[in-house]
Amino acid sequence: MSKSGKFIAADQVERLELALRASNEGIWDWQVGRPGIYYTRRILEFLECGKGHAPNIFLAPYNQVHEEDRPEFAAALDAVMNAGGPETLAVDARVRTGSDGWRWLRIRGSVVRDRSGNATRIAGSMIDISMRKATEAQLEEERHLLRQLIDRVPLQIYFKNRKSEFVMVNQGMADWQGLKSPAELVGKHDRDLYDEAHWRPAERDEHEVMRTGRAITNKLEQETWNNEKETWVITSKFPWLGSNGEIRGTFGVSSDVTQLVRARQRASSLAEELHVRNTAYEEELLLAREIQQAFAGSGFPDVESAGVRLDFGSRHIPISGMAGDFHEVIRIDENRVGLLICDVMGHGVRSALVVAMLRGLLEKSRAQAGSPATFLAGLNDGLASILRRAGVTMFATAFYGVLDLRKREFVHASAGHPGPVWCGEDGSTRSTGNDRGTRGPALGLFGDASFPESTTGLDVPGRLVLYTDGVLEAENPDGELFERHLAGLIGEQAGRPLETALDTILRSVLAFSGNRAFDDDVCLLGCDILKARTA
Repeated sequence: MSKSGKFIAADQVERLELALRASNEGIWDWQVGRPGIYYTRRILEFLECGKGHAPNIFLAPYNQVHEEDRPEFAAALDAVMNAGGPETLAVDARVRTGSDGWRWLRIRGSVVRDRSGNATRIAGSMIDISMRKATEAQLEEERHLLRQLIDRVPLQIYFKNRKSEFVMVNQGMADWQGLKSPAELVGKHDRDLYDEAHWRPAERDEHEVMRTGRAITNKLEQETWNNEKETWVITSKFPWLGSNGEIRGTFGVSSDVTQLVRARQRASSLAEELHVRNTAYEEELLLAREIQQAFAGSGFPDVESAGVRLDFGSRHIPISGMAGDFHEVIRIDENRVGLLICDVMGHGVRSALVVAMLRGLLEKSRAQAGSPATFLAGLNDGLASILRRAGVTMFATAFYGVLDLRKREFVHASAGHPGPVWCGEDGSTRSTGNDRGTRGPALGLFGDASFPESTTGLDVPGRLVLYTDGVLEAENPDGELFERHLAGLIGEQAGRPLETALDTILRSVLAFSGNRAFDDDVCLLGCDILKARTA
């Protein structure tokens, strides 16, 4: 009945019920002190109870509320029950359902009081927030894993706002400052730590990075502290971009090279040793530099030798801002080129961090690029060591092969990754490296793994297409995988330009799955093996 004493029409009640259902919201009304309570149908659905069996969750001892949420729930209810207490009830809690499960509810209520201020009636709404709570828990776990990795990298990592004030640092940076917790640095400026001879140039560098959007890398800095201590670091600073692309400040990594610099100052005869140690620190900086994002390659090399030329093409489509797949073309020497494709477990922040580590390790292992087995073993040992120190279980699959134009052969090895598809000039196709007996384990699972090598003759002219699971594992509505169609599709594109063929593969995968976007990161690397123009 309305305030004017007229009954609300049935269609108005139905309209209210529909509106509440659309908002996933239900209404409750409790006359304080009475055992019974009124719930709308939506709340009964939340509680999985019939109208005659629904419990009053507001009655002590609140057994329907999860024991972990019970103290906060009781305190909020006691507060509104007190004379002169708050006029609204606001609490989130897990409530037991009729199937003996738990459901997160956001509970809000408005209090009616008598002249003495005592609560006589409370009415309000409930919304099921279980999905939101589950998402928040997952995000919290992601942040926890990310923080573990950042804190265990043997470098000083920090983020600064546009005022050059610290907003986040890792444990390594806190240790460098002699502090117990990274939180002790938040809000501070370099002037709080160093004298003007150091913090002024450092601040200028940060303003320049923010102004131009260009990084400053591998800069040797002398840190003169307020307590007159003197240290040396190699520092790289980068623009910190928000999700909208606007510069929010800078982030950087630095590594202590104090002992190396002092050694160089003590004797010029130690200069070579200093160079070697600086190189080692620069390799570590490469790993730290790519923690937040994986930098794309700078294009493909021009390769023409021994009567053969190579044309390359690629497609890279991450399903989020942080990619877990990547490829690399490595020019080894005049006659040899290495092709690498890699797929990190999962996607998002965690996989992108592993991509960053692998890119750093790849740079370190270029000297072994001529041997697929040795090259993959180097990546595996480095990644397994980092993940073991961080206490995180992750892995990546990879395929690496060396095209030898002089010998007209392809030497390759696999770390749990499917081999590429060869396509002849006539459209005939064959796969290589897909014998499970010749595959090594995925990268990062354990150290000292071996990766058997295989050799395949080159078809000239011919085409080689490498891919990741985002292509193979696309499903149509019947659950069929695209894998069985890939080789045939590549063969159909034999007479077309490589770029056209790669685009056709992507369109075909989307059409097959009936999606407008991919469900997993997709990476394609194609190589046309052609007769040299001068041949």
